[in-house]
Amino acid sequence: MTGVYSAGVLVYRRDAGRIEVLLGHMGGPFWAKKDTAAWSIPKGEYLIGEESAREAARREFTEELGLPVPDGTWTELGEVAYGSGSRRKTLVAWAVEGDLDPADIVAGTFEMEWPPRSGRTSVFPEIDRAAWFEPGPAYDKLVAGQRPLLERLTAILDPAP
Repeated sequence: MTGVYSAGVLVYRRDAGRIEVLLGHMGGPFWAKKDTAAWSIPKGEYLIGEESAREAARREFTEELGLPVPDGTWTELGEVAYGSGSRRKTLVAWAVEGDLDPADIVAGTFEMEWPPRSGRTSVFPEIDRAAWFEPGPAYDKLVAGQRPLLERLTAILDPAP
């Protein structure tokens, strides 16, 4: 079985002793009326051997948000595997500290047949909005398969004694 590989960057900031992460609400008709488990870190697919995971994470961040990854240290968050069947993905991610204004985001787009079996193609934003969240609310917003990345980041930034 050939796997699908994705790479992404989870941007975080510290504000008045709080940690916040930048998440994007997934665009398109399937996600339009969903909020819980409908947000994602900026990420996308890549082919092993054609570019490194880190190069793909940087490229996908810029494609999805229209902004470069903030300057800063890249902290490895490791891999997570999620999905099922032919939609099973392995996602490798990094965290980078930075402060982006969600109003500055110019989302990339994708095409899909919509409505289904209509023969018409529509264009949708990859991310229809972005926002900063503290870890608790972010956990509920993130798709379940990406939640371990948030847990790893909070453990790194606020390790238990």
